Amino acid sequence: MLTRLSAIATAAVLTASLAHAQATLTIQADKPAHPVSPMLYGLMTEEINYSYDGGLYAEMVRNRTFHHDWSGMQHWIVDNAGDSAATIKMVAGDGPSEALLDSMRVDITTATDAAPAGVRNDGWWGMALKPDTTYEGSFYARGDLGSVTVSLVNNTTGRVVATTTVDGITGDWKQHTFSLKTARIEASANNHLLLSFKKPGSVMFQLVSLFPPTYKNRANGNRTDLMEMMAGMHPKFLRLPGGNYLEGDTVEERFDWKATLGPLADRPGHRSPWNYPSTDGMGLLEFLEWTEDLNIEPVLAVYAGYSLKGTHIAAGAHMQPFVDDALDEIEFTMGSADTKWGAVRAKLGHPQPFPLHYVEIGNEDNLDHSGSYEERWPQFAKAIHDKYPNLKLIATAPVKRGLQPDLIDDHYYKRAEEFYTMTDHYDHVPRTGPKIFVGEWATREGSPTTDLGAALADAAWMTGMERNSDLIEMSAYAPLFVNVNPGGMQWESDLIGYDAAKSYGSPSYYAQSMFAQYLGTEVSQTQLTGGVHTRFFTSVTRDPAKGEIYVKLVNGSTDPQPLDVKVEGAAVTGPAAVITLKGDARTATNSIDDPTRIVPQTSRLRTSAGIHHTVPPLSVQVLVLTAK
Repeated sequence: MLTRLSAIATAAVLTASLAHAQATLTIQADKPAHPVSPMLYGLMTEEINYSYDGGLYAEMVRNRTFHHDWSGMQHWIVDNAGDSAATIKMVAGDGPSEALLDSMRVDITTATDAAPAGVRNDGWWGMALKPDTTYEGSFYARGDLGSVTVSLVNNTTGRVVATTTVDGITGDWKQHTFSLKTARIEASANNHLLLSFKKPGSVMFQLVSLFPPTYKNRANGNRTDLMEMMAGMHPKFLRLPGGNYLEGDTVEERFDWKATLGPLADRPGHRSPWNYPSTDGMGLLEFLEWTEDLNIEPVLAVYAGYSLKGTHIAAGAHMQPFVDDALDEIEFTMGSADTKWGAVRAKLGHPQPFPLHYVEIGNEDNLDHSGSYEERWPQFAKAIHDKYPNLKLIATAPVKRGLQPDLIDDHYYKRAEEFYTMTDHYDHVPRTGPKIFVGEWATREGSPTTDLGAALADAAWMTGMERNSDLIEMSAYAPLFVNVNPGGMQWESDLIGYDAAKSYGSPSYYAQSMFAQYLGTEVSQTQLTGGVHTRFFTSVTRDPAKGEIYVKLVNGSTDPQPLDVKVEGAAVTGPAAVITLKGDARTATNSIDDPTRIVPQTSRLRTSAGIHHTVPPLSVQVLVLTAK
């Protein structure tokens, strides 16, 4: 018995010593393996988790065009004061435009100055207000009231925090604009919009809208905090308009880009595949302006005749209108102002073409079990290539017929252990075929946003993508956004969480940001020897123009990893910056109420006597070495 216990103790000591064994990472700085793709890291979003309406798109009014069902007009309720009385109902066939023919009618039977009748909208889980801020609004109306009072009201106290009167409401449809400015209030989302009436009568409303200040003051623009968070990811591109959102459940529910152009009153909106309506306030031009505001490129996905519930358009004559539509969309994006659709773009206020180099044909067509992509791809690819031979074409499934794609779009949604075992997935893929666009990928652990364990696996996977960035031209995490309010999430394990007033990054968000910020122009040849390499991953890139080497270290184990870094072919000078993302447990995470529990921290490491470093457990690190 003593002998067996002694053996167990010896094994435990040996295991502990191995866990702390010294590893050596040797970097051949003067012998690059290959260039790093300059487009490696980008963004992918779609209308899921209230990512656009109720998220990035800054509109504060929910159901601004009065979608309704048997239960009524969601998020619009009567709010009468005192003895006032009013009712609301939907009226079909009467609206300000051909796209918006259904309107909300308010009938006021009793109302006075002291006891006005009213209708309120609760916003997207509230309306976020800040002190000393101006909010710009508008609505279409017609009726016999003459005027309407528009107010922002605190839900709890009933205090009116901003108000104005809109006059000139007559029997003809007309758009009215207004401004609401707050004074000294406490910032919160605990507010609603109130339309109130001080005398009896009737009035019709459509497209009731309210916007806060937006990013770069774009009209019909985006939330500033979420745009700033995306900028913090250092992206190179945006894949738009999104995956499933492009296809829709049916052909009729696809992203019909032409129906998203021009005045909001001309946009009917459509049902998104995640079972809520999309206003299409974020149309094709708004997507493209989004890329412009972040100084990144669009990757334009065009509808290719397949929708999620299995419908597909047969190749040939039936498909040709959709091919023509894709060509029109490309022309709208990159055509000069003297082309048909470039002129439309110019008329909408953007005469300059957008920089377009990549077009994706469809989305996840590997799920089309009919196999029709083999027929649909050649028709799209030939037409686009013939007119725009310099565009790179991305296929969403392997194809054997027709023009070969420049890139194939691979998607991966995995658990952490799966990604740990997949970091060498592309190491031995032949370099003779198309390049790879990892267009959607994520470690699915943590809810509503990812936890530290997911961030560690994400980072491990990214070391493999960087090492193979001669093959992997682009990649994008998905989904990017989630509204954390009850009912706001359809897909868990997302990158950025928010409510109406606040936002935060998950641990995976910060891992993404670190990898994209510290990325060289060439992959260095390396060798890792010694130590215990379970859940320990590295990637090294160099930027000779900056004189910097970026050493990325991922320790997914609960043991520290001592490491010597040897740089050959370049002289390291000065201290190294060490950027560290770590936590005490894989389940540790950030949240809307604790947004900075796990964020990167920067320290310094002496290099004069060699680079001797211990990588903490459960950590992602970047060592920034000055080396010439």
